[in-house]
Formats: sequence, structure tokens, C-alpha cells
Amino acid sequence: MKSTSYSEKVLDHFRNPRNVGVLEGDDVAVGRVGNPTCGDLMEVFIRVDGDRIVDAKFRTFGCGSAIATSSMTTELVKGMTLEEALQVTRSDVADALDGLPPIKMHCSNLAADALHEAIRNYRSRGIKVNDSEGGEAFDKSCLIGLDEYLDRGLYLSYDEAEIFEGQRTLVLHTGDESLRAAIELTGVTNRVILLSAADHIVTTEELQRELESSNVKILTMSKLLEIRGDDEVEKVLIHNVEEDEDYELFVDAVLIID
Repeated sequence: MKSTSYSEKVLDHFRNPRNVGVLEGDDVAVGRVGNPTCGDLMEVFIRVDGDRIVDAKFRTFGCGSAIATSSMTTELVKGMTLEEALQVTRSDVADALDGLPPIKMHCSNLAADALHEAIRNYRSRGIKVNDSEGGEAFDKSCLIGLDEYLDRGLYLSYDEAEIFEGQRTLVLHTGDESLRAAIELTGVTNRVILLSAADHIVTTEELQRELESSNVKILTMSKLLEIRGDDEVEKVLIHNVEEDEDYELFVDAVLIID
């Protein structure tokens, strides 16, 4: 790198990168991102204790800016809670480095994206298959957007079907009660999606028959990671376990029954 093009902090983190390497263990998650146009590939590893990042490391295959931004990102987030780390942006990283050339902001400044991916991967582990109860035990604390969208398209109980009338509704499979709700909701909307982290729905024979004869669309091997929208629910981020990829699904309402 030409020293005239970069700040002293960028040069320092390029020449003496912090936290290079990998982390391993059950309390570790990794996020991977890449820009095939310029060839930058980044991996950010986080170790989490409770809800706090206690260690972070990275591996980067790319230019000096990619190395510097990855180094700075791992330095910034150590000691942060997961929610605090999710607020770290590309601009925050660039500011901490006293700026980056504009062309590098979009091409090589991807470490914050890898960090966010690592956090999503860590939180997605809160969904566990529990065949004995015929549903999934869902740790709501792992869901991004829970507090923000509660009662603004996100509901944790099912009382009146009318509030879902005509709504694109995602129902999380948490047991037989959620199945009954999904089936009943088809009476007020023809757009009901049942999301299950398992590879098949475990329930009674009677409910299985009702489900198969209903208009409920079933998505298996899928995990709910995040709820998104401006002022209310507009879409969700889902992880396809089989394909190991994330995608957005547009919905109007999300129902998670405890």
C-alpha cells in the first residue's frame, strides 16, 4: 500500500494486524463474507460468554484495507454485547481507522458484515428440535427484532384469528398448539406458512391429516433468525439448514406461541 493513500492507523493495522487466527469450541461462531469482484474473503470468529463477546479473531484473504478493517473490527467488538456488536457498521470501522479511500469502503470494508453473520449464526443455535414434544423449543432471546416488533406484527399468543385476516402470516412450529393455530388461520387468510427447524413435522395422526389437507405451506429445515421492517413487520430472515444459506421472506405477521 502507498502510505500517502492511507491513514497511519490503517497502515499500523495492516503491518501489525491484531487478533489473526481462528477460534474453536462450542461457544464460538464464525461469519464468512466475500467480494468476488476484488477477491477479498473474510472470516470473523467470536467467542461468546453469556451475551458478551469475550474474544474475536479473523482470517482475511485480500488487500491491505481488508486486513486493516478486519483487525480493527475484532478490536472494537471485544467486550461488547451481541446487540452492541450488531450496531457496528462499516462506517464505524472506517472512522476508527481515521478513514478509508472511497473505493475501499465497498470493496474491502466487509469485516462488519462478517461480524454480523457470526452473531446471526451464534444466535440461530437457540432453535432446538425436540421430537418428544412434537415441536421446537425456541429461545426467543436469540431472535433479532423480538422487542422491536412485538405487537407490531409479531405475536406471542393466539387469541383472535381476525387480526391475521388477509395477512401473509408466518407461524413458527413450537408444538401442536402452533399447528392448530396455523390450520385455523387458513380460515381468514390463504397465505399461512409454517416454519420448522426439523426435517419433518412430528404430531398426532389426526393433526397430521388436518395439516396435509389444509392450505398451510410448510417450510422444514428452516430457522427464523431475524424480523425486519420499518415500523412494523415486513419481512423475516430465514436460514435454510439444508442449503446452509440465508434468505429474506416477505410477511405481514409472525406468530410464535410459547
